[in-house]
Amino acid sequence: MASSPRWLPLESNPDVISQYLWSIGMSKKWQFVDVLSLDEELLCMIPQPVCALVLLFPCSEKYYHFKEEEENCIEKKGQTISSNLYYTKQTIGNACGTVALIHCVANNMEQISIDEGFLKTFIESTKSLTPEEKAAKLESDESMIEAHDNFAQEGQTEAPSRDEHVNLHFVALVEKDGHLYELDGRKKFPINHGKSSAETFLQDATKVCREYVKRDPDNLRFTVIALSASDS
Repeated sequence: MASSPRWLPLESNPDVISQYLWSIGMSKKWQFVDVLSLDEELLCMIPQPVCALVLLFPCSEKYYHFKEEEENCIEKKGQTISSNLYYTKQTIGNACGTVALIHCVANNMEQISIDEGFLKTFIESTKSLTPEEKAAKLESDESMIEAHDNFAQEGQTEAPSRDEHVNLHFVALVEKDGHLYELDGRKKFPINHGKSSAETFLQDATKVCREYVKRDPDNLRFTVIALSASDS
């Protein structure tokens, strides 16, 4: 049986990730910035508005145990998912960074303008596909693969090899149609975290991040970056 494709891991570096998305068409009116503190009173330091968060976290046993419990609970109780939500599965190893970024941009197209190019083409050509079909399209999109690899080699640390097991994972948090969603291509489905709005999104999303940290308080390898309005 053929092994799953693997990409080079991205670093959670907001400058590199902004350059990556600008290079494939995202407007420079938006950029990623570090979220230096999850304390609610310090969130005002982040340039506003914020339309998405990306959380990078360690995949510990505590994470896998909670993931299974959460999915089982949702399968029993059910949840509401907006028909306008863009969600793709992740079938490529180490591609969680790009998958999270696609989730951020694709769910904010009414705010973020994207130039003609392969990012816009990919999102528009896949939005009506199933999450599994979207993932298959990403596997074969040579332009996205090349762009990802180019920027995976940037950053402050040397990129791990393609075959190295990286025990860190990116997920996106977005607001869509009045609800907060956690989008993780390795979960069975999107996670609806309840009601939210453009005005309360940042506070609502950081609550989810704080819960991640609370479940694994001895682990220090959590980072959060925000997709926010740029001054440029």
